[in-house]
Amino acid sequence: MKLFLITIALIGLGIIGIAIKLWAKKDGKFAGTCASQNPHLNKEGEACGYCGKLPENCENK
Repeated sequence: MKLFLITIALIGLGIIGIAIKLWAKKDGKFAGTCASQNPHLNKEGEACGYCGKLPENCENK
């Protein structure tokens, strides 16, 4: 039971942290979530699998 309560508390803290980030950010959007903007995930410069943008077409370089 103790482990369950600790797990719920940690998950709750994570959700609260995400909510604060969304509240504090302009327009409530996560910046840089496109994989084509991350040089560690996209070493070959391929298009994003989700939105199809190439790294040079992203607004946040």
